[in-house]
Amino acid sequence: MVPIDVAVFLSHQPLFQQLSPPQLQALVPATREVRGQKGQVIFQRGDACDGMYLLVYGKVKLALSSNGGVEKVVEILHPGQSFGEAAMFLGKSFPVMAQFIEDGLLLHVSVHAIQAAIASDSGFAQRMLAGLSLRLHNLMRDVARYSVENSLQRVAGYLLQLQRQRDDSVVRLAVNKNVIASRLNITPETFSRVLHSLVEQGAIAVNGRDIDIVDLPLLQQLEAQ
Repeated sequence: MVPIDVAVFLSHQPLFQQLSPPQLQALVPATREVRGQKGQVIFQRGDACDGMYLLVYGKVKLALSSNGGVEKVVEILHPGQSFGEAAMFLGKSFPVMAQFIEDGLLLHVSVHAIQAAIASDSGFAQRMLAGLSLRLHNLMRDVARYSVENSLQRVAGYLLQLQRQRDDSVVRLAVNKNVIASRLNITPETFSRVLHSLVEQGAIAVNGRDIDIVDLPLLQQLEAQ
C-alpha cells in the first residue's frame, strides 16, 4: 500500500489547516499510519493514550462494554473526524474502546507533537478546544434525548440528522442496525419496529439500507411530538 502524504492530508483537515508548512512538516515524523480491517480493535478501554487519531477512510465506533458483554456504542466516527484528544490532554487512559466497523485507515499523532503545535500556534489550541466543546455539546444532547425522548423520536431524529448531512431525501444507513440501535440506546428489535411504523405512517420508505424520506414535514413532526 502506498503511504499517504501526511502533511497534505493534515493541511486539508479543519483542525490543522491553518498551520504553516513548517508546522505541518514538524508533525510528520510524529505521525504514523494505523490500517485496520473490519472488526479490528484499535485500543481497549483502559489502554494508555499517547496521542490522538484522525480517520482518513473507513468507519470507527467508540463503545463501552459491561461485564456481561453488553455493548453500548458511544459514537460512530466518519472520515475527517478525530478522537482521543480528551484522554491525551488529561494524561489518562482511554475511557472507551475503539474498533473498525469497516476497513479503514487512521493517522495517529503523538501527544508531544500536538503539544508543540499548541505552544507555537494559539489558534491551533482554540480549534482543539472548539472540537472538544462540540463533542461535549453533542454528548449532552444525546443524554438529554435518552432521558426524555421515546424510541420513535430518537429514530426520527437520527434519520433527520442523516438527511441534513446529505441534503438529500434518500439517506443510507452506513452501519448495521445493531450498531445504530446501540448508538440510540434502543434494542435492534425496537429500531426495526420503529422503522416499520414510520413506513406505515407514510414518513419513509425502506429499500435495504437506503431510506427514502417520503414526507419530511411528517418526520419532523414525529421527532418533535
